[in-house]
Amino acid sequence: MQLKYVIVCVVFLFVGMTSNEETMSWNETQKLTWADFKASPDPNSDAVALTASGITFGYSVKTSGRRIIAFTTTVEAHFYPNKSWYIKDRGDDHILRHEQLHFDITELYVRKFKQQLERLVVNQNIKEQMAQVHTAINEALGKTQKEYDAQTNHSINVEAQRYWESFIADELKKLDEYKSQ
Repeated sequence: MQLKYVIVCVVFLFVGMTSNEETMSWNETQKLTWADFKASPDPNSDAVALTASGITFGYSVKTSGRRIIAFTTTVEAHFYPNKSWYIKDRGDDHILRHEQLHFDITELYVRKFKQQLERLVVNQNIKEQMAQVHTAINEALGKTQKEYDAQTNHSINVEAQRYWESFIADELKKLDEYKSQ
């Protein structure tokens, strides 16, 4: 079998936004284009494209004396243009849809994260609880990204690719109330 497409997805997971790195926030009406992939291709890679995306998470707590009485969070799915690349003469619409779905999977886990954070009750261990949820979400996101690439054979398995596109769209709809704005 001739290997037609080889894709690699790298997921960067950040806690908070501490960098001046250029980012694009996930938006359901704005899909990735090849112009968004600004890094130079890795000459030592067999990949056609590399997508860098991840979850940014920040929080603040309100205290009264030493007691935590409230907390707020921000959770977003980001794409990192200056760390994402593709080979111009090999990138096509099929591969771009595969890469977009990696970003959509990141958004799905942002929504799951927001849902879990919403269920937390203010207490003196809230920071540790948020950290635990954050760790678990990142692990689940990484596992799903790997499973997606394995089952689609990095987009080569067209039937599996279609399944994943439908599956992720359905999962996103289930958590629509948590979507990134």
